[in-house]
Amino acid sequence: MCFKHGPPNLVGVELEWTVHHRDDPRRRLDSDHLAAALGPHTPPTLRPDSPHLALPAGSPLSLEPGGQVEISSLPASDFGQLLDAVIADHHYLADRLDQAGLVLGAWGTDPFRTPRRVLDTPRYAAMERAFEPIGPDGIAMMCATAGLQVCVDVGEAADTPARWAAITSLGPVMLALFANSPHLAGELTGWASTRARSVFGTDPARSRPLPRTDDPVGAWVQHVLDTPLLCVRRPGQAWDAPPGVTFADWIAGALPDPPTTADLDYHISTLFPPVRPQGYFEVRYLDAQDGAGWITPAALVAALTADPATVDAVAAACAPVADRWVVAARRGLADPPLAAAARAVIDIGLRAVADLGLPPEYARLVTGELERLTDRTMERTP
Repeated sequence: MCFKHGPPNLVGVELEWTVHHRDDPRRRLDSDHLAAALGPHTPPTLRPDSPHLALPAGSPLSLEPGGQVEISSLPASDFGQLLDAVIADHHYLADRLDQAGLVLGAWGTDPFRTPRRVLDTPRYAAMERAFEPIGPDGIAMMCATAGLQVCVDVGEAADTPARWAAITSLGPVMLALFANSPHLAGELTGWASTRARSVFGTDPARSRPLPRTDDPVGAWVQHVLDTPLLCVRRPGQAWDAPPGVTFADWIAGALPDPPTTADLDYHISTLFPPVRPQGYFEVRYLDAQDGAGWITPAALVAALTADPATVDAVAAACAPVADRWVVAARRGLADPPLAAAARAVIDIGLRAVADLGLPPEYARLVTGELERLTDRTMERTP
C-alpha cells in the first residue's frame, strides 16, 4: 500500500517550524504556554484531552518532539487551491502564536537553543534513548530541526521506477538550492544544511537515502524488513525495542506477540529516508523556509513530477550528482557540479511551472524566485 498506483493528480505539503519567544528566541518553550497558544488545535501528544480541531482551512496540526509545529495540508488536485488553503492556515497559526508572544522560526534548524524535548510521550522517550548511543544528531533531529515536505502521487505502475529515480536523484540538487540552516544551538556548524546533516547522522540504517532501482517496491520492502525496530508499542511508558531486532525478526518470532498490520504501519513511521513511500512519495529533503518561502520549492517539486517527459528530463539532469547528498548538505551551491545541475533543473522547472496553472500572483512569485536562484547558480559555475 506504500505504492498506490494511479495518475499523478494530487499534491500536498507539510510545513514544520521551530517556535520561539518573540522577546528572546533563546528562551526555552514551556509546554503549558505552547498549549495555551494553540488552544483547541493542540495535538493530543501535548494535551491528551484536547479536541485537536483542524485549522480553519482544514489542515491538521501536529507537534514534533522539541515543540516544532507542523501543518499538513489536505491533498489537492489544483496547486493554486492548495496554496490558498495552506497560506490561510499558516497565517492563522502565526497569528495565534503571535498573541501568545511566540513566533515561527525561519530556518531548517533552531539556531538559538540546544535540543531538548518538550513532548513527553513513550515514543519520543524511546527514540531519544535509542539514538543517544549513536551520537548527538538524533536529539538534534528530533528537537531542533524543521523541514518542508512535498507529497506527490506515485503514478502509474509502469512509470513508478522512473518517477522514483527522478524524485530521488533530484534530492541533492533541491537540498543544495534551498539549504538555509548553517547554525545550530548558537554555533556555525560549517554545513549549508545542518538539518540534513542531523537527519543523516541520526541513525543511518533508517535515515540514509534509498537506492535508485528498477524495483523500488522490492527495495522498499527489503528496507522495511531489515531495519531494526525503534520502538514497540505496549502498555505503560516503556516502548524501548530490543536492540538489533528487525521487523523481519519480529515476524519470525523474536518478540512474544506477532506483529499486526498496525505494527507494520507504525514501524514505517519510524523510517526517515529523504523520500518515503506512504501511499504517495513524501519528499523529505528540504529545509523549512522563511514565511512564504516554501511556495517556490513546493511548486518546483510539483511541476517537475507532473508528466513523464519532465520526469525523464529531471533524471537526466540530476544523474551526475544523484549521490552527492553529503556534499549538498555540507556545501550547498558552493559545489560546482551541484550548481550546474541546479541550473539545468531550474531551466526545466521554469517551463514546467508554467503548466501548473498557478494564479498570476503565485506564478510571478515562483518564476521570479527561480530566476534569482539561476543567478546564484551562475555565480558558482564557470
